[in-house]
Amino acid sequence: MKTHEVLIQPGRSERHYWRDLWRNRELLLILSMRDVSVRYKQTALGMAWGLIRPLTTMLIMVFVFSMVAKLKGDPGVPYPLMVLAGITIWTFFSTAFTQISNSVTLNSNLVTKVYFPRLLMPLSSIAVSFLDFLVSLGLFILLAIWYRFLPDWHLLFVPFFVLLAVLAAFAFGLFFAVINVKFRDIGQLIPFIVQIGFYVCPIAYTSQLLADKWWYSIYILNPMVGIIDGFRWSLLGGKTYFNPQSLLASVALTGVCLILSVYFFRKRENTFVDDI
Repeated sequence: MKTHEVLIQPGRSERHYWRDLWRNRELLLILSMRDVSVRYKQTALGMAWGLIRPLTTMLIMVFVFSMVAKLKGDPGVPYPLMVLAGITIWTFFSTAFTQISNSVTLNSNLVTKVYFPRLLMPLSSIAVSFLDFLVSLGLFILLAIWYRFLPDWHLLFVPFFVLLAVLAAFAFGLFFAVINVKFRDIGQLIPFIVQIGFYVCPIAYTSQLLADKWWYSIYILNPMVGIIDGFRWSLLGGKTYFNPQSLLASVALTGVCLILSVYFFRKRENTFVDDI
């Protein structure tokens, strides 16, 4: 029978924070399973919503941007596939970002009652968005079969761009999670940010349309541009537009913001109890 010795001494939790985070991995699993069950509890369609949302969004965007606005996609790629690939990775990022941003306030009852590494809360928030992502990815596979569009070796890069999307969600979500504890107005601002991001990211259009614009170098500073273009490039066999410079910008900005956000979260997490 395993026993654990608990030592209470000043500053010990700070010195062993990452070790405590690993020891509490079972709590991470429990919180993740709870978030998933709460998401679909008392819903008639359950996980089918993870299929309905991207499918409906894709149909509307194809009608508005392709049939009405006559917007063209990348040559040789069915427009619905291009749009669905963008929707899949963007929805994953935006859902994870929103859940992470609200993770501390949604778990306020735990924060005020028991100690545990607070970073577990935003980490557990990924479970719901990842589950929806897998359902949406399954929809993409079915649509690709319908169009007889077979992937190639570029598919090997999909996990990399998914991981990059997770890191980007953490990089920005952790910052808003801390601010949201102090100022609850942030909770009203987050959906607005997600809505704006949906239109400034290359989801319904290809970045190739903007490549010759003078402000393109500023445009690719948006970390999600490189992630969306790269994810789409991986799924569609390299037949869509992808600028490696946008990927470098995504990796650099995500890395810097992630380090700063984790540092900011660690500095402020001991004050969560007072603010909540």
